[in-house]
Amino acid sequence: MPSIGTRCHELRINDKTATWRIVYRLDSDAVIIGEVFSKKTQTTPMNVINTCRARFQQYDNATNEA
Repeated sequence: MPSIGTRCHELRINDKTATWRIVYRLDSDAVIIGEVFSKKTQTTPMNVINTCRARFQQYDNATNEA
């Protein structure tokens, strides 16, 4: 998902009542989950995009400090 960042992807899971999405990023040593949500439209909500960007940035900051 280039709108969120490099190495970001979306996994789709169909359920009886909803279609779930898992936004994640693949790093060399980890898979980081950005958000899990039920998607009802074609476009990804902007609040999900912003949440994922912030969470991935927090992860990057925490791992760079170690």
